[in-house]
Amino acid sequence: MVGFVLQRTCWRRVPRRPIPSSVRAVSQWAASAAERKQRVDDTKIETLVAKWQPHWDRLAPRWDELRTSDKGKAYVLPMFPYPSGTLHLGHLRVYTISDVLARFKHMQGYKVLHPIGWDAFGLPAENAAIERGVHPEKWTLQNIEAMKAQMKDMGGRWDWDAEIRTCDPDFYQHTQRIFLMLHERGLAYQAESLVNYDPVDKTVLANEQVDANGCSWRSGAKVEKVMLKQWFLKIKEFQESLLADLDALSEDGRWPEKVLAMQRNWIGRSEGSRLRFSIETKSGESHFDPVDVFTTRADTLFGVQYIALSLTHPIVQHLAQNDASLRSFIERAAQLPPDTKEGFLLSGITARNPIAELVDNVDSTCPVYTAPYVLDDYGSGAVMGVPGHDARDHAFWRANVGSKPIQVVIASDADAATSPLIQGGEKDVPITERGFVASTFGPFAGLSSKDAALEVVSKLQEAGNDAEMTVNWRLRDWLISRQRYWGTPIPIIHCPSCGPVPVPEQDLPVKLPNLPDSFFDGKKGNPLAEDETWKKTQCPKCGSAAERETDTMDTFMDSSWYFFRFLDPKNDFALVDSVKANKGMPVDLYIGGVEHAILHLLYARFIAKFLASTSIWPDGALVNGEPFKRLITQGMVHGETFTDPENGRFLRPDEVEISKKGVPVIKATGATALVSFEKMSKSKYNGVDPGAIIKKYGADATRAHMLFQAPVSDVLEWDQKKIAGPLRWLQRILRLSSASWIPDEELENFEVPKDPDMKLNDILPALLHSGVIKSPLSASEADFTKLVVQLHPTERKLWVQTQQTIASVTASYAQTYSLNTIVSDLMTLTNTILDTPHSSRITPYLKWHSTAHLVRMAAPIAPSVAEEAWHNLTDASNTTHQSRPSVFATGFPIADLEIVSQLRPEFKCIVQVDGKRKFEVVLEENTNTVDRSHATSGLLRQLLNTAEGREWLDPDTGKVWQLSKTKKAHPRYEYVPEDWNVVVVREGRLCNLVSPKMVRGKKGS
Repeated sequence: MVGFVLQRTCWRRVPRRPIPSSVRAVSQWAASAAERKQRVDDTKIETLVAKWQPHWDRLAPRWDELRTSDKGKAYVLPMFPYPSGTLHLGHLRVYTISDVLARFKHMQGYKVLHPIGWDAFGLPAENAAIERGVHPEKWTLQNIEAMKAQMKDMGGRWDWDAEIRTCDPDFYQHTQRIFLMLHERGLAYQAESLVNYDPVDKTVLANEQVDANGCSWRSGAKVEKVMLKQWFLKIKEFQESLLADLDALSEDGRWPEKVLAMQRNWIGRSEGSRLRFSIETKSGESHFDPVDVFTTRADTLFGVQYIALSLTHPIVQHLAQNDASLRSFIERAAQLPPDTKEGFLLSGITARNPIAELVDNVDSTCPVYTAPYVLDDYGSGAVMGVPGHDARDHAFWRANVGSKPIQVVIASDADAATSPLIQGGEKDVPITERGFVASTFGPFAGLSSKDAALEVVSKLQEAGNDAEMTVNWRLRDWLISRQRYWGTPIPIIHCPSCGPVPVPEQDLPVKLPNLPDSFFDGKKGNPLAEDETWKKTQCPKCGSAAERETDTMDTFMDSSWYFFRFLDPKNDFALVDSVKANKGMPVDLYIGGVEHAILHLLYARFIAKFLASTSIWPDGALVNGEPFKRLITQGMVHGETFTDPENGRFLRPDEVEISKKGVPVIKATGATALVSFEKMSKSKYNGVDPGAIIKKYGADATRAHMLFQAPVSDVLEWDQKKIAGPLRWLQRILRLSSASWIPDEELENFEVPKDPDMKLNDILPALLHSGVIKSPLSASEADFTKLVVQLHPTERKLWVQTQQTIASVTASYAQTYSLNTIVSDLMTLTNTILDTPHSSRITPYLKWHSTAHLVRMAAPIAPSVAEEAWHNLTDASNTTHQSRPSVFATGFPIADLEIVSQLRPEFKCIVQVDGKRKFEVVLEENTNTVDRSHATSGLLRQLLNTAEGREWLDPDTGKVWQLSKTKKAHPRYEYVPEDWNVVVVREGRLCNLVSPKMVRGKKGS
């Protein structure tokens, strides 16, 4: 056998022995093709993670040394989980996505940090402790151990040496340190406020934790409004940068647009006007301070018909002291949904419209209501009601006033008059669009809404009224106080003499008291407030008796900075070393659910921006303090749900059997069950145990199925029946790795290339030297272009599709994150390799390289199958897998697109319509001849890119589409209408477009 070495620029003949380092003789492939195929067919995919995990564990300490990390750092981070005790499919999806991208980055040559930790504080653990009579720490740590085992079963690779738990004092002492830094800068303060209080869990809830019916998101209890002294963080100090820097995050699609929109809406910057209404009693006296309202529609001031105040507005609270009916309404209003239209007329007072002094035809006074829909923290807790031009105001007016006509003051045209809205009339709909002030309003008549808003403020100011153009923000300071045990204690000591005093930094952490399990049995309220031993202490300032703050921090405080800690998890003296922060931040890829699009991301951005203004993260200013360079939000996972069509009852899976035709039949009645995909829940009996799926099909098949079913950002409808497809694909990869495509008679002379990344212009000269390619050319005469001629068309097509797949898959991994299309592309390449016939002695070498590329491209998605396949494909010495290098040490393939043009010759394509020649064009050779539909679509796409082709195929002007009756795209060939057909023969040399009449004629014949 003639050996060959592979060099980039030249080739030379080598001696028969020894075999050069570039190839290896095959020993394990001594068996026949059938035997090799059978050996891999007997491999059970579901066992491969357990087989290869010990090998990966041994490699873990030097994982970054497996290949040269020459591209810098890559920080890939999934949102860390709450340790509930069981992984659900949502967990599996997000951690599969992050693991896939982290492995890809590693293979590309990045030094990857892919850590995991536990968002371990919070209400669920404390509630579980109360129900079970067990300490929340014990319950939490048990859950963490269970979930760690599940995460290892899923085939993921994590930097476990960086693992953190937010409930560890080593972690939360730094949460306390951040609080003290904020307090020192005046960004943490205590104030009384009206809060949402859960009477069952006995704790404060954020607005987002109260559902549309005014109930707690967790306990389901009706939420009460109570005044409590709370701790706040001044996030509003950062509102300008929190909003402005979203623009940078939108560049190149770094953050999803819907997340950016949600953040902008939550921050809620509104440009408008502040207008002042005086409040008068029936006697015409003014005993109350004027009411300021913020409005974005000062042009509608002429149509104000009422003023609405919040339930806690000082005027309302004052009047309630002597009005039992008002007090009753306020109590009842706490139970009303947020969108209620109910209101209470404050009969003793009216509001005076400031514009009435300047314009005729405007009511000088209007009634005043208190209404639950008016928010305390929007403007000054007062709104002006303009039912003619606001949908909510219109609904409120009709619900509380009834049939009284509604004024319309904005017209669609300048100089136009308006008519009032009459209840029951067809036109009793508010006009919310901007327009022009109606002709009846003197000097303002005919002004556009924009100009009128400016003129109203200007004229009011000239008349001595208090009015101004201003900006209002929806964002409010962050309430972090929680009246629970299982959270980070707030490091403040309350002294009767000194007031609130920060705990000295050397006394951190302020640890939670170690209470016995029995303490939590059935306990409600705040255990810290009841623990006198823990609570009593001395003032750090004056030494007198004092008490600790008994509130703990909102768990969002822990998750607002945890990504810094992963960079330096063992640092006892600082939350992170500034050098490591500068080097490691920002996070390159942050992956998590869209349900965290508002609060978690907003709070994380706030704390990161704050830390960028300190010595903790000096280089943070270079990225505007933004912690996450790129954000990927995965959609939810919905489960298959069965319901009874007669009563809508959700059915358990064991109440349904699937007929031979695949129809779900209710066992008890024989009726056909309704099938839908809905959010997984116990009440719908549609939950899926990931552990059971992994045990049955294997982690790799489960991962591939999860990625293939839907784009990352879309809802994933989990259909277990469809896992068979990805499973067959992985089995085909293993089959390819056995090299059963090498004919038995050629096996003895086949040499395994050492370098899987050889380009074709290296492979062919090497094969010529080894004698695989028979050529009359001498070494001095041979060049690459002459060697290419030796390739069979099917070999050329295989190589072209391999290179194009590498390019498309790399782009999907690195740029678009279209992981579902990666699986699809790799399936297509797998089938192409399998279906490529043995055309010459060159074929096995090209198939080996294509398979090597395929295995490495699939490795991030199916790590254990790829490891097994790589072992099969490359191990010529029959060594044990424990001593073998990993597929993850080999790097990711790099596409050689320069070769494509040399391997895809041009050809002439004749285009017919109903068998009659219309035009002829020159096209590139199509490599996909295995899948006829794809080949036809590719040909049509090329035709559409020519001037002649557009004349017939352009969707808007093409003759084919003009002749179509449906104008809908063909289900297989999207470039022609559904009522046309396409016939392609001679590998694209002839393309016949068949019109509807010919299609019908064929059906009728």
